[in-house]
Amino acid sequence: MGVHNLHERVIAAKESEVGALIDTLAAGDEDRLWPGRVWDPMEFDRPLAVGAVGGHGPVRYTVAAYVPGTWVRFAFTGPRGFHGFHEFLVLPVDAERTVLRHTLAMSVSGLSRITWPVGWRPLHDACLEDSLDLAERACTGRLARPARWSPYVRLLMALGRLAR
Repeated sequence: MGVHNLHERVIAAKESEVGALIDTLAAGDEDRLWPGRVWDPMEFDRPLAVGAVGGHGPVRYTVAAYVPGTWVRFAFTGPRGFHGFHEFLVLPVDAERTVLRHTLAMSVSGLSRITWPVGWRPLHDACLEDSLDLAERACTGRLARPARWSPYVRLLMALGRLAR
């Protein structure tokens, strides 16, 4: 089963400001893009660079490509059945507006053919919208329209907390 999942936000900020957020990924308390206070934090075995190994929670990957301030691609190594990548990309609209895009492109096999649509996808979508909220707030100091979790995502998050 093929999966193509896209999240993007136009942010009222220069390309360099939005791009700088990518460079903070997995930087602990200094991370201004990944919502690691609510979701499992993004962590790597070394600073963000090609070949760094890590992920967030049970989702594992290797940094496959990285252009500082512009683009980072992560190749999945887990969970079992995820084959592909996810990435952040910065695209200028004009001198004062920039698109921050997250793309997930993968095929799923085995049990992931069930777990992706039932659990992973709704959680992924909510996490990415939280990430875009964080980026918008970091660059502009405000949020035009904050993302909201669906009742189903709230249920999945509660079940996840119970399982820990």
